Amino acid sequence: MMMMTTDTQPSTAWPAEASTAQLVSQLSEQVSTLVRDELALARVEMVEKGKRAGVGAGLLGGAGVLAMYGVGALLVTIGAALAMVWPVWLAALVVTVGVFVVAAVTALIGKKQVQQAGPPAPTAAVDSAKRDVDAVKSAIRDGRHG
Repeated sequence: MMMMTTDTQPSTAWPAEASTAQLVSQLSEQVSTLVRDELALARVEMVEKGKRAGVGAGLLGGAGVLAMYGVGALLVTIGAALAMVWPVWLAALVVTVGVFVVAAVTALIGKKQVQQAGPPAPTAAVDSAKRDVDAVKSAIRDGRHG
């Protein structure tokens, strides 16, 4: 894997003809570019995971709000059910169970979103960096035996 340099003058020397200083300079430039690219990849990955975790946290917050409405519905139902044919406890129980079921479903969806965000580490950038290190090691090994 050969990377282009950012010099304004293209290098005319082949690696076999290049001086050690030129090779070290090229290596330094390529490593610097590689590190910048890997950091950019890590940043993009972290932003994406942050957005997904934010959606999941919002859904979990929504589930909390619905649970609070469940408590309110329980109190209102108790008062309204006094005038109904059903026993008070049964009417209140039906409404309360319905609200808590909605809250549970919302919480499960939110939990799934948070889990899909994955670990906070930039795994794609780490994997890419490992492949780069392996490629450099392989090139060094092949250069010694070639």
